[in-house]
Amino acid sequence: MANIKSAKKRVLVIRTKTLRNKMIKSAMKTAIRKVHQACDASDAAAAKAALTAAVSTIDKAKTKGVIHKNNASRKVSRLQKMVNKIA
Repeated sequence: MANIKSAKKRVLVIRTKTLRNKMIKSAMKTAIRKVHQACDASDAAAAKAALTAAVSTIDKAKTKGVIHKNNASRKVSRLQKMVNKIA
């Protein structure tokens, strides 16, 4: 553990930011998984609804700096292609 007060604070701040990022990434992965499950079941209506929610979650993660904008764009594009195949 650090001895300097500012270093101790940085440790605490990094810990809280890491937890926040983990929560956002976990929510994003769950939303993506729901789209995959709907596509595997060939349920077009559920897939479109899940896609809308997933795109929103991915965009929030991008806006908060959890993932890179190109990474977000790639994920959205792949999900849209998958949903369009079964629609």
